[in-house]
Amino acid sequence: QVQLEESGGGLVQAGGSLRLSCAASGRTFSSYTMSWFRQNPGKEREFVAAVKWSGGSTDYADSVKGRFTISRDSAKNTVYLQMNSLKSEDTAVYRCAATTPWGPLVRKWDIYNYWGQGTQVTVSS
Repeated sequence: QVQLEESGGGLVQAGGSLRLSCAASGRTFSSYTMSWFRQNPGKEREFVAAVKWSGGSTDYADSVKGRFTISRDSAKNTVYLQMNSLKSEDTAVYRCAATTPWGPLVRKWDIYNYWGQGTQVTVSS
């Protein structure tokens, strides 16, 4: 059974940093793309960042480029999202997701096979 478990969310002041973790289990993810999405109530799920497990290629939403960094640790089967220079508009529930394709499609939430429950990030201004 595939499980994705996020951790690391919390309350932080604007300009601060947080690191989110996504622990993956239940299968081998070496051929997968791992991504982070975020969502607020009443709003669409928004792509944040993606990493191709094999090779480490990355993709970022324009809104987070230069501030957020996605990475993976194969030994720990864990994906990270380092978030720096946080803004109030980064406030959301952040969810980890896994899919097999790589390319522009990774920005579309409906191609993902597996999802975590999410972790809340709140940035106070």
